Amino acid sequence: MATQPLPTLQPPRRPRLLMRWYYWLLLAVVAAYGLAFAMHWDDRGVLWLRERFESPSVRQQSVWLPDYRAVIDAKLLPGMEKDEASDLSYDPQTKTLFSVMGKNPFLVELTLQGDVLRKMPLVGWVNPEGLTVMGNGLMAITDEREHMLSIIKVDADTRELNRDNFPKYDLGPSKNQNKAFEAIAWDPRNQQLLLGEERPPALFTWKSDGSQTLKGDKQKLVSNELDIRNLSALAIDPRTGHTLVLSADSHLLLELDEKGEQVSFMTLLGGFNGLNKTIPRAEGVTMDEAGTLYMVSEPNLFYRFEKQK
Repeated sequence: MATQPLPTLQPPRRPRLLMRWYYWLLLAVVAAYGLAFAMHWDDRGVLWLRERFESPSVRQQSVWLPDYRAVIDAKLLPGMEKDEASDLSYDPQTKTLFSVMGKNPFLVELTLQGDVLRKMPLVGWVNPEGLTVMGNGLMAITDEREHMLSIIKVDADTRELNRDNFPKYDLGPSKNQNKAFEAIAWDPRNQQLLLGEERPPALFTWKSDGSQTLKGDKQKLVSNELDIRNLSALAIDPRTGHTLVLSADSHLLLELDEKGEQVSFMTLLGGFNGLNKTIPRAEGVTMDEAGTLYMVSEPNLFYRFEKQK
């Protein structure tokens, strides 16, 4: 009698649902790694750990951004919804703030509480993005689209400013012509302007005696500390001389010491540092002699941060 062949045992198939679960998990891991890399969360993690072990004396000698909390959170600048606040600078002589609007060019003077004092149209500017107070009524403005730097004079009677009436300096080409010189800050200790390219982030200096005349040409600063997605604004702390670097895309404010090394940082995400909501697009930052921190965000939001004792 012929024998029947034994049935071949088939290995059990994995349910399709389980295979899909592994696939989506792998995809989520890859996406999370890509996001962490783009946002430099690994670098922020290292800096966060370093901050935990810094001595009280080091913290006291720096700005120390983790201690700051928002006391004015997203205050609206009236009538500027379509103007795009682009930068902010503190004037120690008038005890007021000046902000530049990039979309519809004008200069606005604000109180330290974010109230509007006056608006001054900027005639001849195309896309003013950077602003810094140099003292004695002098201010420097960068026009990102024109690759131009102007040093203007503002007094209590100023109602309008025409670019043709002031000295202009060519900033030269940038690696990314559409993401050029967006940030500027006056460094009185070193008698120079500090310039920032938006993307890829880079720092430059340009010597000056504090007048409307610049010396020589700008010089690039070699730095590997700018692990941010873009550079939106710069400020110099008048007490320590440390540099504050703002990044809208990274939702981050970074503190660099006089050697250009990272000291501390502050995230601009909702739920941190007293913020109810994430700052939409932080474009300007400045600090006064008391250590109070001010920011503006597109389109027309004002922030004030104070250090908690």
